[in-house]
Amino acid sequence: MMSKHNRPGPAAAVDLESLPGHYIRRLQQIAVAIFLHETEAHGITPVQYGALQTVCNTPGIDQRTLARSIGLDTSTIAGVVDRLESRGLLVRNTTPEDRRVRLLSLTDEGHALLKALAPAMHRAQARMLEPLPPRERDQFMRMLRQLVTANNAESRAPSET
Repeated sequence: MMSKHNRPGPAAAVDLESLPGHYIRRLQQIAVAIFLHETEAHGITPVQYGALQTVCNTPGIDQRTLARSIGLDTSTIAGVVDRLESRGLLVRNTTPEDRRVRLLSLTDEGHALLKALAPAMHRAQARMLEPLPPRERDQFMRMLRQLVTANNAESRAPSET
């Protein structure tokens, strides 16, 4: 036990405005808020959208591969898939080769939702980049991809890409 005479001094002041992590966290909050605002009529989250779009892009994808594709752990993706399945947007099917593997496909309702959601999703993406001059948007996206790719292994759930 430390006596009051051995207590450490106050922590050093750190300017949060100088920390990239601070701005990355804030940008994530803002991106989610913009997405939810633009898509509120459809009742879908960014993670659910990512899962649906990935299943649409790769019909028959299994849950583990889906999780790795969008950078989620397997327990989180299971909950996401449960919610989407309960809404009738996708279905899980087992394979005769391995009944533990769940292959995912969109229902007609899932396809219809993605189609209806597309304009709002694109508006949200445009709004996120709107503060940047048009000539800097591609450069910003390249830098984002570079940071994510270079730091992918540090993630709790690294993606395959």
